[in-house]
Amino acid sequence: MAAILELKYFNSFWLKKLDTIVEVENTTADLVSAVTSSPNLEITSSNSNIGVGQLVSYENQNENDGPYWIYKIINPTNVVLNEAVSIAVTDKITFGKIINFDYIPAAYDSSNQTDWYVEEARIRGGYNNTNVDLGVKAYIVEDEINQQHKKSSLIHSGIFNSRTGINQTNQFSVGEDITRSLDPYNGSIQKLYSEDTNLTVFQEFKVSRALIDKDAIYSAEGQPMTTSGVQVIGQVQAYAGDYGIGTNPESFAVYGYRKYFVDKNRNAVLRLSQDGITEISEYGMIDFFRDNLSQVSNDGFILGFWDMHNKQYVLSIQPNLSTEYKTLSFDEDVNGWTSFFSYKPNWGASLRNNTYTFYKGNIWQHYSNTSNWSNFYGVNNDSSVDLVLNPNVSTIKTFKTINYEGSDGWEMEYLYTDTDTSASVSKSTTSQIFTLADLEQQIFVNSFKRKENKYFSNLINITSSTNTEVLWGNSVNGVKGAYATTRMKYSNINNNKKAELFAVSSEYVESSY
Repeated sequence: MAAILELKYFNSFWLKKLDTIVEVENTTADLVSAVTSSPNLEITSSNSNIGVGQLVSYENQNENDGPYWIYKIINPTNVVLNEAVSIAVTDKITFGKIINFDYIPAAYDSSNQTDWYVEEARIRGGYNNTNVDLGVKAYIVEDEINQQHKKSSLIHSGIFNSRTGINQTNQFSVGEDITRSLDPYNGSIQKLYSEDTNLTVFQEFKVSRALIDKDAIYSAEGQPMTTSGVQVIGQVQAYAGDYGIGTNPESFAVYGYRKYFVDKNRNAVLRLSQDGITEISEYGMIDFFRDNLSQVSNDGFILGFWDMHNKQYVLSIQPNLSTEYKTLSFDEDVNGWTSFFSYKPNWGASLRNNTYTFYKGNIWQHYSNTSNWSNFYGVNNDSSVDLVLNPNVSTIKTFKTINYEGSDGWEMEYLYTDTDTSASVSKSTTSQIFTLADLEQQIFVNSFKRKENKYFSNLINITSSTNTEVLWGNSVNGVKGAYATTRMKYSNINNNKKAELFAVSSEYVESSY
């Protein structure tokens, strides 16, 4: 807010500079204490962002009360109102906009002398010397003096050229076309990414491309053609598809010409490439992302970053401030989601072929400790692979063995079928871990045996008996069902080395009920 002062002095005039006054937005604070010093009321608030002349209101205020404003500041949190009022300690006090300027100079006694400046109206201050006129005044009339938030608009300053010394980054000339507005229906702008001579704009519900230092013209057939121009931000062209980045710009990651992000509103993970926007969450993970992205609250976090070491897009879904999370990766080579990870990062990035994540203020380099695998943030974790065995679909089978190809040390944690949900396992009911040497010596024990660099084990049925079987329970080998679900686990704590698992299979015979 500005004030016009008419000054009439013989040779000099005074100019008042209020360097301690700032524009304050509406804030609400709890009343800590109040002391009546008639006719004024001294209050202590829990908010230090206050200024003299602000409108003061409080709960249970009558329509005939006020207006009250602050006319003196004792310290950053103690203020004095212009007259005594009745305020309870439990009331909420709201400090509004500045409405009174009468007491502003008196409220800042400590800076009163440095707040005033004297300027001569005549050259050299001589009697009847040439008077210095104020000249032409540049001004702008604002119909709405309140602060406005243009959430779907872009604005740019003047140019910066380090070679010539030109720095116009603090200049925003309203006489030039320096703004570009997008459709507010698509929500606020959440992310900007500059690529070559284009600017990718991510709104909540739309992704667009803005031309930089050029504009687009269209032929009679409606085909766009770019041409050089003086506009810094040219034509805005929307990508096909009603996809946006929601309110989770932290999910954005880029590698080469591919850009990855998450649209929580549509339960979709997206890839923006030269062929447009592709919904990569459809690659076998529709149900997973539908269930997990819908659980992300306003204080949740969806982190995305590019893993330079494995060339994968890593996504960590953290629904709220609790310990629940899901961290997984997408691989372009297989065009699918390959792995789940047992770490919950606060941030992630890649630099010079190395991958880093941040956790509780510390930075961690991944894939650097080759002697301690699957150790994240100082915690050891086991590795596991879940599989579904379903040969000869829709046929009732009896799974007799479990076999795998890979490193020694793998164990089967459980196996069950669609008709037998009780865990039917071979050796992993105990905590004993069989190494390669152990397996070769234990020929007659129900554990994995090695033959031609492959590992085999019989499935011992440990389910309860049923009246429809002649032999049941652990008296027979094999587990009956149309398909079987199993988990192969590798204990990194005990083995402490790199392990590989190439294939898992099962020998079966067709059976009937």
